[in-house]
Amino acid sequence: MSISPAPPPSPGQRGFTLIELVVAAGILSILALAIVPVARVTSLRVKEVELRRNLRTVRMAIDRYHEAAVAGDIDPDYVEPDHRNYPPTLEALVEGVPGRREPDGRAPVLRFLRRLPVDPMTGRADWMLRSYQDDPGTLSWGGENVYDLRSASPRRGLDGTDYRSW
Repeated sequence: MSISPAPPPSPGQRGFTLIELVVAAGILSILALAIVPVARVTSLRVKEVELRRNLRTVRMAIDRYHEAAVAGDIDPDYVEPDHRNYPPTLEALVEGVPGRREPDGRAPVLRFLRRLPVDPMTGRADWMLRSYQDDPGTLSWGGENVYDLRSASPRRGLDGTDYRSW
């Protein structure tokens, strides 16, 4: 049993012409050029959502620390009076602070964050901090305590506002 070769194609069935291939390639390149800006905006939007979530997480931890200090759940020997019941550093939220002493003399460690989140706009955990004593408009940290934080990125968001103002 032998296999016979395929019959030669007829003149009307030879495949794509050069013009058809150029038109198809042109359409594909136009579509690819349209997708690139959309992908960039989508990527930036994902980072902005992550930035808002990270800011909210750390701000809630600062608030929980403040509430615990006001309620007396943190060892009074640890809380500095000039800190206004706010944490001295962001690392204190992660490393923990001594809680109120038990009758047997032990003090539990109170932790408010598992880890310090990364600023997605800079790729590092180098947040700009603000203390309770700082002027509201200043971008420098006085170092007394941690009252608030913001992104260290100098860029603007999709809504036109600086990430530092979030």
